[in-house]
Amino acid sequence: MRIVADENIAFAREFFAPLGELVLLPGRLIAAADIAAADVLLVRSVTPVNAALLADSRVRFVGSCTIGTDHVDTAWLDAHSIAFAHAPGCNARAVVEYVLSSLLALGVDMLASRIGVVGCGNVGGQLLRCLQQAGAQVVGCDPFLKDTALPLVPFEQVLTREVICLHTPLTRSGPHPTFHLFDEAVIASLSPGTVLLNAGRGAVIDNAALLRRLQQRSDLRVVLDVWENEPAIDGGLLDQVAIGTPHIAGYSAEGKLRGTRMVYEALCRFLGVDPADVAVGLAGIVEPYDVGVDDAALRQAYPASGAQGFDRLRRDYRARRECPVPVGRVTL
Repeated sequence: MRIVADENIAFAREFFAPLGELVLLPGRLIAAADIAAADVLLVRSVTPVNAALLADSRVRFVGSCTIGTDHVDTAWLDAHSIAFAHAPGCNARAVVEYVLSSLLALGVDMLASRIGVVGCGNVGGQLLRCLQQAGAQVVGCDPFLKDTALPLVPFEQVLTREVICLHTPLTRSGPHPTFHLFDEAVIASLSPGTVLLNAGRGAVIDNAALLRRLQQRSDLRVVLDVWENEPAIDGGLLDQVAIGTPHIAGYSAEGKLRGTRMVYEALCRFLGVDPADVAVGLAGIVEPYDVGVDDAALRQAYPASGAQGFDRLRRDYRARRECPVPVGRVTL
């Protein structure tokens, strides 16, 4: 069995090499010719998986070691009987730590501020519950959640909050598409002083409209971990945001390990084999996450090296461990 995988999948050799011939390639460069003779394709979020990539291959299983699926044409996979697995929730804790670190860096009093969370799945739901347990005034918005104990309100009510955190997938169709959910009109409606944080998908916010608002009135405090057109992000927008990072909110060592393990176990089920107890060691010191380190790294790298610098920061990301973070009277 031939397995082609993104070289940035954590512990790919340890988990997948025992299952077959493993070929590691840069995720953005994986092309149809590379997988023509492959049986399994394993990616992260930077490889578009669709008919153009797979039509002439013998791939029968695709795995994405990430929480999102907007880079995968799952309908095409279903239509061609290609199994698919991903890793929902694998890095939820790391993203929550990123959000809390960002709000602390901005001096936000999380117990005194009214906070809204857009998208309350694995990540947003964990953030909302953490803040709720700490005693924060927090509500969420998620039209797909029914019969939940979470305090959910209509989208329009979230827009009145002093802090708005976005954790939605990127969808372009269906009853509630999220592409440019924060468009020119929504961005214009935000009150001065609003903190707008996006750690979901870049195109949920119209980046050009956001830049216009910030250039005309620099009265929003914006935190962006995700951007439209990654890795070729808008350097002008980076200059305007309070905190900017290179899509690493969920990049904890534990989160990456969970993602790999979840897809490995799914592949084992597909193959009808028992998963092995793969033991790996995690590098890095367990300490509170400091978003300022990643903000500084992007601002230093991007003007000089652009998209390549953005990708290099992700590829060579430091060893970051998850750590309990105090919020009010509660420790995450």
